[in-house]
Amino acid sequence: MKQMPQVQKFMTPMPHTIGQEVVIGKALDMMREYRIRHLPVTSGGTLVGMLTDRDVKLATSFKDSISLTVEGVMTPEPFTVLPEAPLNRVVSEMAEHKYGSAVVQQANGKIVGIFTAIDGLRVLAEQLEEFHKPSLTDSSVRTHV
Repeated sequence: MKQMPQVQKFMTPMPHTIGQEVVIGKALDMMREYRIRHLPVTSGGTLVGMLTDRDVKLATSFKDSISLTVEGVMTPEPFTVLPEAPLNRVVSEMAEHKYGSAVVQQANGKIVGIFTAIDGLRVLAEQLEEFHKPSLTDSSVRTHV
């Protein structure tokens, strides 16, 4: 039997982060530019929250959203894991609590990666391809452009 892989094998390394004092419009611009949906929020180099595209969309729907900062919109105390955390435990926690991501931190608090639901889907696809024969109806999957 194979050993359970660690989350660091599948995480996105060195994720973009954002300061809690940044205005929400700048956060939206950053998410669009880098095509990301999760931004770990830091203050003085310490993780203090998570900002998601959903948070930003909701915040920008308000009349005075121009003055809102990341701190006022973020989710405090995001889900965090160590790089050596077993992948099955990470995805189980994410599914159970409906987390869209896990911030991967070293024991000293340094952010080294992010593991998102999209990363989890990539892992699932790889595992399915490795352990199952391709279907004759692979062409039945439609893609959006």
